[in-house]
Amino acid sequence: MIELRTERLLLRQWRDDDVDALAPMYADPEVMRYIRDGSVLSREETAAHVDRMRQHWAEHGHGLFAAELLATGELTGWVGLAVPLFLPEVLPAVEIGWRLGRSFWGAGLATEGARAALRFGLVDQGLGRLVSIRHVDNVRSARVMEKIGLTFDRRTTVPGNGSTVDVFAITREEYDRRHDSADR
Repeated sequence: MIELRTERLLLRQWRDDDVDALAPMYADPEVMRYIRDGSVLSREETAAHVDRMRQHWAEHGHGLFAAELLATGELTGWVGLAVPLFLPEVLPAVEIGWRLGRSFWGAGLATEGARAALRFGLVDQGLGRLVSIRHVDNVRSARVMEKIGLTFDRRTTVPGNGSTVDVFAITREEYDRRHDSADR
């Protein structure tokens, strides 16, 4: 079982009891505002999403981690890696993404978790490139993408719902250059 630790987060595998903590987040219209068509999810749909996240780990050897506060054990949401099947034009690709409950916004937790997931994908998993996809109006996610070193790749439209999204990306070489120069 792969786990990552940051200063404040434990990024871990999913447990059955996580559905109860995740369901209120997925039922929050503000959290879901930029996700697909903006619809909230029921508890049953949340449970199905947790099952899909577990399946992704089984199929790919990487996936979305449950993000838990080390200090309290509280589930903040998730961060990690997924194949962005909803945007076929970028495939083959692995996306780095995050979703946190609203009470955890603005504390730097998405950036902290995303940095760990970025290293996990590029260094530990040996991926050559990661993308991140955001709705054009989601400025909070844009800031996280920039803070972790991703750069703008393209603007496009999601075929399934017509949303306009920006794709950001980083290669392993770009990641290595940034971290080599930061170590000097």
